[in-house]
Amino acid sequence: MTADPPRGTQRDEQVKRSPSEIAQVLGLLQARTEVLTAHLQSGELKFTSRLLVVDPIKSCIIIEPDRIEAANAALLARPRCTFFATLPNGQVEFVAADPQTIEHGGTPALRLKFPDVVSYRQRREQDRAVLSPQASLECLADAGGVLSFKGGLVDISTGGVGLLVYNPSITLEPGTVLKGCRIDPGNETPLILDLEVLYSELVSLPDGTRAERSGCRVVEHPETLKDFVAALSK
Repeated sequence: MTADPPRGTQRDEQVKRSPSEIAQVLGLLQARTEVLTAHLQSGELKFTSRLLVVDPIKSCIIIEPDRIEAANAALLARPRCTFFATLPNGQVEFVAADPQTIEHGGTPALRLKFPDVVSYRQRREQDRAVLSPQASLECLADAGGVLSFKGGLVDISTGGVGLLVYNPSITLEPGTVLKGCRIDPGNETPLILDLEVLYSELVSLPDGTRAERSGCRVVEHPETLKDFVAALSK
């Protein structure tokens, strides 16, 4: 694993795509018997597990079933699911598909396809502008607008953006690139960015509703980004 970044730098947020790097991160979770969690049924049900096998050669992972059968049934009903785990110096997120019930070592287990990407993030050390959800953010995931939604802008720095997604039907997986994201602070000229999703997590808003908070990396840094962030910080 990478060392902690020095203070004053952008936090270490990485999307790993090679099978060897993914196996290294998942293998660390397995060796430490770290808990895996998944939020199902719009966050109403929590699935809890641990990694038993990490096998990039056979392109699969094997995990323990949850003790609650309803959580297992909800996971098996999904074609793919996002899992979260915590390491001492960061958090891990990955998506695995095609869950199936099997036996492993004579006991029930769940087998899923080997993840295509793993997101790893450490605490943020870079200065950022923290905003109210009044600022609007419109994201177009494709040039043709296949995935288009509005969300609240939470914070922004020259390296990344935090946003709230209010639509429960939209799940932003790590590695997803959102093209042509339009940040409109009101009377200012809108900023257009391409963003890569690094992580997503469920949060509760003050009114009790739930939303997905996603952290994104700025793919390309337009010349106006630094001035834009500085203006919002005032």
